[in-house]
Amino acid sequence: MDGVNVNDWVGRAADEHGTISPTIAAQLHATIGDANEAAPQQGDLVPGLWHWCGFPPLTHVSDLGPEGHSKSGALLPPIGSNRRMWAGGGFRFHAPLRVGDPLQQRSSVRSIVEKEGATGPLLLITVDHAISGPEGLAIEERQDIVLLNVPKQFTPPKTRAMPSVTEATHAASEIILFRYSALTFNAHRIHYDLGYVQNVEKYPGLVVHGPLLATLLLRHAVEKRGQMPRHFEFRGVHPLFAGTDLEICSQEDGDALALFAGQNGHQGMSATATWKDI
Repeated sequence: MDGVNVNDWVGRAADEHGTISPTIAAQLHATIGDANEAAPQQGDLVPGLWHWCGFPPLTHVSDLGPEGHSKSGALLPPIGSNRRMWAGGGFRFHAPLRVGDPLQQRSSVRSIVEKEGATGPLLLITVDHAISGPEGLAIEERQDIVLLNVPKQFTPPKTRAMPSVTEATHAASEIILFRYSALTFNAHRIHYDLGYVQNVEKYPGLVVHGPLLATLLLRHAVEKRGQMPRHFEFRGVHPLFAGTDLEICSQEDGDALALFAGQNGHQGMSATATWKDI
């Protein structure tokens, strides 16, 4: 894609240091937390997937492409004007993280596969992250990224019905998307720039972040079972857009819990949480 030999990026690795400070925890709570609960304080447990705000991508603005992503290709291949989507991921949780803990993250490119999709060539990129805290390895994460060409028009995937009644709802306002972009230091304009998203990437509205949906689904799983799962997998199935409340439901699946986030009765993300070793 774009004349780049993607095999040169397989095996690349990077190390980062970060933390979820009390300020970040308070800001996250003020954005996606329960208004009836207090924000996590220094030493409190970090809620699931909030670690995504602990390692902001500190690319200088001069090295961002017109869509808001880094154009240098330090860890991933240079994406040019291609569309980048966080398609899914998986987690194995080993130890808790606490607010204020010093954190380390080791990231490495596991694989890059070139394919021909319905809208043209695409890249499937798998990146592994190992997040450690004072108690050692805390989270093993697999990140699934798709790079593809921007289409001439928005052709949504076939909708899938939500499989059960709505158990919870969550607002997906433009304000929440803007705050979540700021907290993750995510400059991708599909989440906050309506003119860009409609005229360039051809979506009908501002796109809800995949990581935000995954965070809400994991929180729902914890609320249902009363504890963090050992494993969590999620996959995007249809883009969801700002301005319409998110619907969340779940189904028991043996020892696992199947989870779904959607809008207007159709799925946007599916996930599975398990509390036993696989």
